[in-house]
Amino acid sequence: MKVFSAADLAVPSYTDYIVALRHGFRSEVTAPQRFVASTGPATTLLTMPAWDKDFTGIKTITVKNDNAALGLPLVQGSYLLIDNKTGSPVAVMDGTELTRRRTAAASALAADYLARKDASTLLLVGAGALAVHFAKAHAAVRPIKRVLVFNRTPEKAVAVARAIGGEAVADLAAASAKADIMCGITSANGPVILGRHIKPGTHIDLVGAYKPEMRETDAEAVGMARVYVDTRAGAEHEAGDLHCASLEGRFNWADIQGDLFELAQGKVQGRQSDDEITLFKSSGTALEDLAAAKMVYLRGA
Repeated sequence: MKVFSAADLAVPSYTDYIVALRHGFRSEVTAPQRFVASTGPATTLLTMPAWDKDFTGIKTITVKNDNAALGLPLVQGSYLLIDNKTGSPVAVMDGTELTRRRTAAASALAADYLARKDASTLLLVGAGALAVHFAKAHAAVRPIKRVLVFNRTPEKAVAVARAIGGEAVADLAAASAKADIMCGITSANGPVILGRHIKPGTHIDLVGAYKPEMRETDAEAVGMARVYVDTRAGAEHEAGDLHCASLEGRFNWADIQGDLFELAQGKVQGRQSDDEITLFKSSGTALEDLAAAKMVYLRGA
């Protein structure tokens, strides 16, 4: 059995990951709704299996909301890949790094259908472990020339901006008015991205708010956008931004325009005009892990 470290997972390009996920959403893959349980006051356990005709994979993830104080990652995990022909495990991978790269790739894949073709200014709302990955993944599908970074802890925004050649910003409202693509990659429990600050033509990419009661946006931001999701089942179970907007009467679940299956397979249309506001809510799916893990394993097998 091969072991793939975080460094090994960094060898494929972000384009490689995006291509792998696009193929995955066009393929026959079974990915049951993930198992989620609170195993402590600040701890969430997620177990995510998926399989196709060739491979089965299972990821275990822990989300520790109090890890920042310890200087440890919020999200940690491992991934096991099994060859269906023999039932034998063939690879174990760093699940934390796999999650970061496939999550960024999924958002970039969505942006390839939903962001304006000339989108050049990216705003990262959040400066955690995902930030650098999102900047690089979005740059793989759009001509990103300027990256703005906002974080409630300014020092973290400065560090990320320095790492990617971007700009740390303190005024989120002003930055929102400049952004072509806005990425919500926070652990916020309340609105950070506000609809009144979003300009026409913006693509909103939401990754945080992984529980129904959590949110990164206000209802106005959701209500003004054409909404897409990675999977409908995942959104209905866990997409906090959509749940909160629905409870406030600004979003109807029937108004979801499509998911990544339908976008990748050409069954629904993505962006329809330069002025419309689009929104992609990522809840995460084991299909993405399997597609990414297969690509990594087959490249290094």
